[in-house]
Amino acid sequence: MLVKDVMTPDPVTVQADAKVSEAASILRKRRIGGIPVMDGERLAGIVTETDLLSLLDVGELSDDLWLPSPLEIIEIPIREFVNWEKTRKALTDISESPISDIMSTDVIYIDENAEIEEAAKLMLSEGIARLPVVKSDRLVGIVTRQDIVRGIGTAFPEGTED
Repeated sequence: MLVKDVMTPDPVTVQADAKVSEAASILRKRRIGGIPVMDGERLAGIVTETDLLSLLDVGELSDDLWLPSPLEIIEIPIREFVNWEKTRKALTDISESPISDIMSTDVIYIDENAEIEEAAKLMLSEGIARLPVVKSDRLVGIVTRQDIVRGIGTAFPEGTED
């Protein structure tokens, strides 16, 4: 079975100059884990949920706050407020950044005429969950681990194993 038989054709994409907030919105609304990033018609990168989550590194949690004994009961809420403020600022700052700042540019992709076994092997060896699919250097689809499992399931319907 070929990749083109199980891929999602014409995948959702985002342009490299789009904002992080736009890409995050697409991932949320479409309930997908990653999208190819385009520079015009050229595949320029890919952005995943993991890329977005990595932006939330707001440093170490502050544990330097110390209050006298009578007020120690409110120390934890104050510390959590300080940490929430750091997180809120980080979210505001990153949402306006261009997606090109965080996308992976070393895109691993596969040809639409490759066997799904090759796609599965590539995903496993590279530790990725999705592959952009190309035909003559143009993005024509995306294949996920779930697509491959679904393809294997249709190739061997229940009760017809080799």
